Amino acid sequence: MNNKVVRALLSVSDKTGLEGFARQLHQMGVELLSTGGTYKSLASAGIPVREVSQYTGFPEMMHGRVKTLHPKVHGGILALRDDAGHVASMKEHGISGIDLVVINLYPFEATVAKEGVSREEAIEQIDIGGPSMVRSAAKNHRFVGIVTDPADYGRVLDELQSHGGALGDGLRRELALKAFQTTSRYDAAIAAWLFEQEQKDGRAQDPYPEVAALVGRKVMSLRYGENPHQTAAFYAQSGVREPSIATAEIQNGKQLSYNNLVDLDSALALAKEFDEPFVAVLKHNNPCGAAAGATLAEALEKAWAGDPVSAFGSVLAFTRPLDLAAAEFLVSGNRFVEAIVAPSFDADAFALLTQKPKWGKSVRLLACGPFTGAGRDARDLEWKKMVGGFLLQQRDLAAEGHGDCKVVTQTAPSEEQLKAMFFAARVCKHVKSNAIVVASGTEVLGVGAGQMSRVDSVRLAIQKAGARAKGSVLASDAFFPFPDGVETAIEGGVVAFLQPGGSVRDAEVIAACDQRGASMVFTGVRHFRH
Repeated sequence: MNNKVVRALLSVSDKTGLEGFARQLHQMGVELLSTGGTYKSLASAGIPVREVSQYTGFPEMMHGRVKTLHPKVHGGILALRDDAGHVASMKEHGISGIDLVVINLYPFEATVAKEGVSREEAIEQIDIGGPSMVRSAAKNHRFVGIVTDPADYGRVLDELQSHGGALGDGLRRELALKAFQTTSRYDAAIAAWLFEQEQKDGRAQDPYPEVAALVGRKVMSLRYGENPHQTAAFYAQSGVREPSIATAEIQNGKQLSYNNLVDLDSALALAKEFDEPFVAVLKHNNPCGAAAGATLAEALEKAWAGDPVSAFGSVLAFTRPLDLAAAEFLVSGNRFVEAIVAPSFDADAFALLTQKPKWGKSVRLLACGPFTGAGRDARDLEWKKMVGGFLLQQRDLAAEGHGDCKVVTQTAPSEEQLKAMFFAARVCKHVKSNAIVVASGTEVLGVGAGQMSRVDSVRLAIQKAGARAKGSVLASDAFFPFPDGVETAIEGGVVAFLQPGGSVRDAEVIAACDQRGASMVFTGVRHFRH
């Protein structure tokens, strides 16, 4: 069904492209109705427009809170044009049909994202009339077009011009779907913010809301998912309070893949554990190398050495702007990575990475802006999808320190060994369980990840570390259920252990350390990552 647009109602907070759009509608013979700031904007541009209050015969009131909540507005939008009773009601009450509704909502999300916004300010940015008109028009999309995004102005004008001033069924259906997606996201943002305020004020008894909605805006379609037979797309949530892959600027490279994005997110999460120059090397969503250094290039060289075989084709995260020395290390030899996320890229480093053969057209470079560990948002919950539902949990932001530790062996670790264990523990949090990290100083030497038995993870980590494991330390994400894990590690050269403790065989594990002169520290904190 093609419906000619005779009358349009425009009421927008984002006035991008508004003047040109409205002018062309007028030139097509469409009568324009408008409200508040939109009316003033159009009138000042010399575009003929009628104020809604003149049309309804009812003035705007309460500082604009009440202006479009009127039968002549919603009746004009909701009326079924092919229903004789609806047409008779319109005629009886002097209601004119409104064929096109152009609305974008008050900027609630942008408002609450500002530092120090008051509750009163936020509440005033909860749009009422806008969503009501959007829903009315979207419900009646068989007759009415609803435009909620300035990016659609051009498509609407093209369709009107090519269809004799009418919108086709297909476009009206598409716009209606987009409208309900818009109001869904808007309501979810309001509900989430209000719940957050209740938590802040101590009135929320449960840290998790009764209803939780995961809403995002589509950023891009992906070539495929984890595997080529799976389709995938990337969505970004609003209200992100810290640097993230979703908000990072893509500055170079091929299209990002599903696996690139998963690895980049994990790499950046690990980098956020550290404030000093630090580099994380991720492969298949596990760290295969990580190190801190006096310079970024030093940290990169040590991180790459953690597992140079696995590092080829990996994903990297940096805590500092990527400089020329680090870029020169990467492009030398037979090195290559899939993607890099860093706060920014120095101009000479960017030029080298993007102009070097093999690198330039392929490597994805993402600038996420500066960050520190203190900037991580504890209010941001982690989601895990299940068939028929999902799980929510707090992020694991705990970091062990001296005050969390209890030496349980006859031999106590040195201060240097303790520092190395704390470093290893922060990396271990980002390794899939069962997780083992062998380290020396601020350098990861070997990682054991994702094994069903802890002793096998130990064997892998020791194998990766090789001869460098002599005199090293080891961090475990959970307790050792048997002494075999520490015995294997000690045979490989490990001299100090950090683990949460809590096994029924803790005494046997400690005894295995004492018999071999190794030290062990209990933290009481487990860091499973499934």
